Amino acid sequence: MRVHLKGIKRTTKTLADGSKKEFFYLRATGAPIHGKPGTPEFMASYNSAVAAARAVHSGQFRAIIAKYKASTEFAKLAPKTQKAYLSYIGRIELEFGSMPIAAIDDPRSRSDFLEWRDAMSATPRAADYAWTTLARILSWGKNRSLLTNNPCEKGGRLYSGGNRAEIVWEPADLRKLMAHASREVMAAVIVALWSGQRQGDLLRLTWKSYNGRTINLRQSKNGGKRVSIPVGETLRRLLDGLEKRSPRILVNSRGRPWTEDGFRSSFSQACVDAGIVNLHFHDLRGTAVTRLALSGCSVPEIAAITGHSLKDVEALLDAHYLGGRVELAEQAALKLESRFGESASQTS
Repeated sequence: MRVHLKGIKRTTKTLADGSKKEFFYLRATGAPIHGKPGTPEFMASYNSAVAAARAVHSGQFRAIIAKYKASTEFAKLAPKTQKAYLSYIGRIELEFGSMPIAAIDDPRSRSDFLEWRDAMSATPRAADYAWTTLARILSWGKNRSLLTNNPCEKGGRLYSGGNRAEIVWEPADLRKLMAHASREVMAAVIVALWSGQRQGDLLRLTWKSYNGRTINLRQSKNGGKRVSIPVGETLRRLLDGLEKRSPRILVNSRGRPWTEDGFRSSFSQACVDAGIVNLHFHDLRGTAVTRLALSGCSVPEIAAITGHSLKDVEALLDAHYLGGRVELAEQAALKLESRFGESASQTS
């Protein structure tokens, strides 16, 4: 009978003589598990590690942390989000892992958590992310009656970078970028401008997603919404002119699929070389919304392409894309004149 043991991490290391050997650990604590899987020695070591973990964790915050990491809620997070959370969870466990659960339930513990967050104020975004991660774990524990109190509710934010919805790429910015970015980076920029999609979704696009007329994809956010983007002549020329060096449409200079870190680094360097500041790749998504609006597209038409909700498109166009509002007003005035102007009334 084969037994499936939970919570085991396996890693392979290269020894001094060049040979490779597998090592096993208990994921929750990092305790080593000795022996070969399936042997009595391995089972005994595993059971001992689990028992020790339970004894250490009982009544401490790290018990809740371990349960959260093993939860379906954590498993449902995107891999990138999980990686970010685990980074901050490590800090949380180092600082508060041995904190008694009874102490967390005391409302006065909030001041301890706030002091920890405020100590990271030199990097306010990181401090806010750490606080958000901590609050989510505590909320999860409270919802499952492991805690009676979440002392990190409504903690506010240290970072106040403003709403980037007002920031768009102007034609002059795009020309400067084009003069310094590689063809591979500019291909991603152009697809973003004509599709209004997020960086991560664009980097995952495969040639199977493009049939010569439309790009079809499932977005990683928005509940996995499916969008079908009609491809105009400009975007079609780009896509049809790309060499199919990989199952992915967008690749680096070696013909390999971009990693998010690799693309972010190359794009950032191109911006530096072009002297572009305070513009991000994600701002291209908002720029696409603006371009669609300036082309006379309605809110539902824009939402159908970008995958935004109608409410989000309206909010983006309402007060943030200031650069396009004058042009939109001019378009509206021309339409009004053509319908009700003096020349129109004379001929009606």
